[in-house]
Amino acid sequence: MKQRATILDRYLLTQMIPPFVIALVAMLIALLLERLLALFDYLASAGSSLATCIKLLTDLLPHYFGIAVPAALCISVFLTIRGMSDNNEIDALEAGRVSLLRISRPFMFVGLLLGAASVLLYGYIQPVARYDYRAGFYFAAHTGWAPHLQAGMFASTSSTAVMTADNVSHAGTRMKRIFIREVNKNGVAHIITARTGQLTISNKLRSTQLDLWNGEIVDDPFPNRANFKPTVTHFSHVVRIIERPTQENSFRSRGADERELTLFELAHDLRYGVPGIEYRTLRAEMDFRVAHALAIPFIPPLAVALAIGSRRRRSVWGLIAVSAILVGFDQTLMFGHSLAATGRLPIWLAIWVPLAIFCIACPATLLRRSRGSWRRRKLVRPS
Repeated sequence: MKQRATILDRYLLTQMIPPFVIALVAMLIALLLERLLALFDYLASAGSSLATCIKLLTDLLPHYFGIAVPAALCISVFLTIRGMSDNNEIDALEAGRVSLLRISRPFMFVGLLLGAASVLLYGYIQPVARYDYRAGFYFAAHTGWAPHLQAGMFASTSSTAVMTADNVSHAGTRMKRIFIREVNKNGVAHIITARTGQLTISNKLRSTQLDLWNGEIVDDPFPNRANFKPTVTHFSHVVRIIERPTQENSFRSRGADERELTLFELAHDLRYGVPGIEYRTLRAEMDFRVAHALAIPFIPPLAVALAIGSRRRRSVWGLIAVSAILVGFDQTLMFGHSLAATGRLPIWLAIWVPLAIFCIACPATLLRRSRGSWRRRKLVRPS
């Protein structure tokens, strides 16, 4: 019997893993795609590089993992049980005195593992990644000289240099017929003209690079014009680094927002307090994360119960019902978190009551669905 149980668990997990991986990857791609387009459009207009966009998307991954993992678990369990039901495998298992509760056991074990991993995800990885994303977005928008040139207008690239271009395209990063005038500390004026140019922001060097092609450099020592003549230098390609501001832009330290605090930091601030964040806000944030992690192991019983379809026809009502229940529970929990953080509802009523209802309703739905097979097992059990 133990060997048969091990084979059954292995078979069920083998059937569940491929749809879980596919659903997880598909949801991550779908969630990241919308944000990718918005980030790419903004960073391209600011002159940032592709590496900055990739880094910001990497910081967003933990947040979207928290959304995709429960949904992928529900989808994979639902599709596995629905396929077994359509192929009459569920009927064969029930005829062999295997209840739906027993069938859902390996899925619930996977849910327990994912719930434990979600404590690490919600409690530690997401807060740090959220701060890194905000800091990276701030530096991408404020660090260095952002090229916002317009044709025919002068732009000050430093305290001693101005530049203009007759033609500007690609959000101010590509130029034609460029004119630059710069005066150094010795009073020598450098006048640079070029046919074409391109501006790029280097994250590694933390500077703005200006590439010029096919131009001339005129050095005019104007204080001593009687003794010196201007010199002209022709070039095919030259690179200039645009001067940075002397003051470094710094982002705030982590912890100004309760969503950037880890569970240990939340527990510490709940005990000793923190300026600027109220106690109920910290408590609502901690309970909200714990409730999210505790709800994950109860998703498989709900998916198993609603995946059993009619033998005569396939229905989509089970998938619609489980999707509506999960989305409704998630939105209820988020709304309760907002009400608890603002003090409009007590935390136990806003967060823990919906969690208790969900955690009781999911196994109850499965027990009700498996009651028929449970009774048959009792009738045929040998004395």
